[in-house]
Amino acid sequence: MSRQFPESFYWGASTAAHQVEGNNVNSDFWLMENLEGTVFKERSGEAVDHYRLYREDIALMAELGLNSYRFSVEWARIEPKEGQFDQEAIDHYRDVLAACKEFNIMPIITLHHFTSPQWLIRAGGWESMETPAKFARYCEHVMRELGDSIPYVCTINEANISIGITKIIKRHQTQNAAQVGINTGTMESMQKYFAALGQAFGVPPQEVHAFLAARSEKGLEVIFKAHTQAREAIRKVSPQTQVGITLSLYDIQSIPGGEVHAAHAMQEEFLQFLPYLEEDDFFGLQNYTRYVYGPEGYIPPAEDAEKTQMGNEFYPEGLESVIRYASMHLNKPIIVTENGIGTENDERRIAFIDRALQGVHNCIGDGIPVLGYMHWSLLDNFEWQLGYSKTFGLLAVDRSTQERKPKPSAYHYGNIANTNLL
Repeated sequence: MSRQFPESFYWGASTAAHQVEGNNVNSDFWLMENLEGTVFKERSGEAVDHYRLYREDIALMAELGLNSYRFSVEWARIEPKEGQFDQEAIDHYRDVLAACKEFNIMPIITLHHFTSPQWLIRAGGWESMETPAKFARYCEHVMRELGDSIPYVCTINEANISIGITKIIKRHQTQNAAQVGINTGTMESMQKYFAALGQAFGVPPQEVHAFLAARSEKGLEVIFKAHTQAREAIRKVSPQTQVGITLSLYDIQSIPGGEVHAAHAMQEEFLQFLPYLEEDDFFGLQNYTRYVYGPEGYIPPAEDAEKTQMGNEFYPEGLESVIRYASMHLNKPIIVTENGIGTENDERRIAFIDRALQGVHNCIGDGIPVLGYMHWSLLDNFEWQLGYSKTFGLLAVDRSTQERKPKPSAYHYGNIANTNLL
């Protein structure tokens, strides 16, 4: 049975600036990657050179049949020093938006995707109550310059991710690091690394508050206030742009006796943030797997369960459940801003896409306003601390030549996008 999607559906893929552009030298992550004893498996370096090759990549998306592209603008490029905006960087992203228009690709912009300018971290980072105003100032500048070409903007990517990071760190105490996908090294080397980190940023190690880290309650408030202040600033200079945020949501399930743990997890990871989202125009939803809770709390995937390169259970059905749950609590259009799988087996990527999209189609059929699906990721790229070892892309990249090679999944997904049929 074929499944028809709306003619207006947005079919796209996502990237994040630091993971694909290369040479993001003013960002906090660049500094962290290049420290001696770094916890990063490798440096981002030139990444996949998307800063130079963006036009070819966008043309390739259009050739495949996609009609939208979610990508991020890099704060550390736009404002490399506090209060000093780089016109060359703005012009670069204006060119990226022009390429999207040329190839009939609808852009969805993210203004913060994990990386921050080094100066922000030195000034207290994502635990400082001064950060929301600084972030709003940056967002206002970008949208004043580029907003006419941006129909949708996500202020912050996965604003709730610190909660998941905290849980993973706790689980790591009893699980193998490779299983949960965090390269932590030994306690001694970590202590040396954090000491070097503090020295590099010129603050005590415990005051290095990058975005992708465990957060205090105050830090969570900083992040969501940054969102609401940015939303206000964006609307002032680009009122026609639809403003939202993205959250990382697991399909939270329970077995008998685990209901209280599951309810607590959903409150902690999603429901507590609803007041900050009330005035948003849309919701960016991101899902990769499920979490199951029992009487004792979180239950790891079964030993014989199929798992991705990230150690996640292969569970594309989670997307439908999360869309349904979010729509019960948010009366807003939803864009799936990330959904995908780290795997070397592209047949499993195809299966993941098909099963995830079946769920999206079911939701649309029941009247839930899902506007689009952005697959993560367009390109095999730099997976943060894990380097280039995890492959999420529709396009493989030979990093010795930066040549792109569409995988069978790219053609498969492109065919769905071309026909609006699953």
